[in-house]
Amino acid sequence: MPRTYKITINGQETTGENGTLNVVNPATEEVFAYASQASDNQLEQTVQAAQKAFTSWKETTLDQRKSHLKAIAIKLEEHQEELAKLITLEQGKPHNLAMMEVSAAIGWLQATIALDLPVKVIEDSAAKRIELHRKPLGVVASITPWNWPVMIAAWHIFPALLAGNTVISKPSELTPIATLRMIELIAELLPKGVINSVCGGGEIGAAISQHPGINKIVFTGSTPTGQAIMRSAAGNLKRLTLELGGNDAGIVLPDADPEKVAPAIFQSAFLNMGQTCAALKRLYVHDSIHDSLCSKLTDIANQQIVGDGMAPETSFGPVQNPKQLQIVKKLVEDAVDNGATVLCGGEPLQQKGYFYPPTLITNVDNGCRLVDEEQFGPVLPIIRYSDVNAVIKKANDCENGLGGSVWSSDLEQAVELAKKLETGTTWVNNHAEVLPHAPFGGAKMSGIGVEFGAEGLEEYTQIQVLSITK
Repeated sequence: MPRTYKITINGQETTGENGTLNVVNPATEEVFAYASQASDNQLEQTVQAAQKAFTSWKETTLDQRKSHLKAIAIKLEEHQEELAKLITLEQGKPHNLAMMEVSAAIGWLQATIALDLPVKVIEDSAAKRIELHRKPLGVVASITPWNWPVMIAAWHIFPALLAGNTVISKPSELTPIATLRMIELIAELLPKGVINSVCGGGEIGAAISQHPGINKIVFTGSTPTGQAIMRSAAGNLKRLTLELGGNDAGIVLPDADPEKVAPAIFQSAFLNMGQTCAALKRLYVHDSIHDSLCSKLTDIANQQIVGDGMAPETSFGPVQNPKQLQIVKKLVEDAVDNGATVLCGGEPLQQKGYFYPPTLITNVDNGCRLVDEEQFGPVLPIIRYSDVNAVIKKANDCENGLGGSVWSSDLEQAVELAKKLETGTTWVNNHAEVLPHAPFGGAKMSGIGVEFGAEGLEEYTQIQVLSITK
């Protein structure tokens, strides 16, 4: 009998009043666990618990909160294997990648612990002293997606706690198990109500967005959902950090060496089977090296072993859910119907599980749905170009602006072109690399605010200016 994982309210593991969710292993299409669904009444209890805990948690010192976080890092390290297995079972990624996800979450926690919120002195004259303080906001709600369930939850939760806020975590209903378990572990080391979890579908997410007792929402997911959260948050002017959809373009200049850049481009595009917000999703390659780079990428794609993430030989897992699998399938079919060439892959595997092999598509351009829309799956469209200025315009011809990249052996030229991309982050000779000390956020329709580093921590605070007349 599969285990039922509970929600955490005020330090207690609690059975949901709204029944349970079936959590399906995407490699087998079988239910492997159940997740308790919170009722509206339980959400209310959770908010009240977080509000009560905030009255004392906000009075702790930064060093005291850091001590709590250090204990949490040790606890998560002790449970890394358990959490990684749960990630693979519910999300599908190969087990070694799941282990890396948990390890990265711990690394981000350790980097967060190293941050501070110093008082900034704006003026200190004979007549006046003006100080800028950063105060916690109150109750922060974290709403996370299904692609990196533990790592993204860690990105949200730990800076919120360090800043002195209390937290309510709402994981995706498709991959709630590892996050619910992580919250259980964290709650063992914090005062009651400082960290809580609720679980359910869009209804509970909407209730969180509207709740007047929640002071900030940090959300990672689709742009339409982010827009809905923004509308709902207007009631009490909730602070928002929204990391939304991306359709990242990579531009390969003619002086790039296909042999050198192909492995990094493949990894950037197919990280987590392409199910990554900042993955490289459109690749523009100069005509002079187009065929050579396509050949190198195809060789790498054909070397992948597609299968169950728990099998040690697997290097490429399934798409997480059947809805996303159908999106990928339809985009490829549309491209082929309009003259695209499939270099490898191109259709789901005929077996149990939501498996779609790494797929490379060429003879496409802007205007093709596969290029214009975010596929969020294991498919990379490769667009041939000849004019650099024209390709910058094509790369920017997109409502999203999460990330982008330029690949070249001429760093000076690459940097100048990279500056022209309308993105929150532009990489040179890399893509999709996020680091705990470098702010990350989207431009245009890809989000509001940033995460990571000092700038990300400050998003969980309210400025208070203290003006003292001497």
